[in-house]
Amino acid sequence: MTIIVEVDNSPARDKMWSVVVALGMALFVGVILLGYDYDGGSNKATLLVGQKAPALRTKTLADVGGDFSKITSYRYPDERMYQYSLDEALKTGKPILLEFATPGHCTVCDVQLQQLKSLATKYGPKVIFLHMDQYQNPEAFIAYKVKGDPWTFMIDGNGIVQLKQPGRMLYGELELAIGRALGERS
Repeated sequence: MTIIVEVDNSPARDKMWSVVVALGMALFVGVILLGYDYDGGSNKATLLVGQKAPALRTKTLADVGGDFSKITSYRYPDERMYQYSLDEALKTGKPILLEFATPGHCTVCDVQLQQLKSLATKYGPKVIFLHMDQYQNPEAFIAYKVKGDPWTFMIDGNGIVQLKQPGRMLYGELELAIGRALGERS
C-alpha cells in the first residue's frame, strides 16, 4: 500500500503564510509595546482582591468649596459620594464602595453613578460611597492602578479589597457586593 501526500508549494499559499506570520508578529509587538495585560480575567495589573486598599488624600466637596465642577464631571452629582477623602473613609471601619468613573467621557459611568445614588439611599449610614473622577482625582487612579473606567472596588471595614470589577455592574451585582461586605448572607 502506497500513500501519496501532495504538498502545495504554490506562491499563493506562501503569500498567505507570510501574511499570517506578519499579522502574528504585529500582534505580539503591539501587545508588548502597549503593555496589554491579559491574564485570564484576573486583572493582576490592578490592585488584587485581598490586598490592603491604599490610603491617600483625595478631594472632598469641602476641599473645593462645595463646587461640584471641581470634583466631578458628573452632571447630577450626589454630595454623599464626596464627603470623605479616601484616607478618612478607610479610618471609619465601614465598608466602602469606591467607584472610579469619569462620566465626562464615559456614558456607562453615568449609568453606574445613577445606580450608586440609589444604593447610597438604601445603605447610607452603613456603607461609604466614594466616587473618583479621573480628571479631578488622578492620583487615586494611579494608586489603585486603574486604567479606563468604570471600575468598582468594594473595600471591607478593615480596609481590605473584597471585590474589584472593571466595567459596568448591574444593580443586583452591586447590591450583592454590598451585602457581602456587610456580612449579610447571599
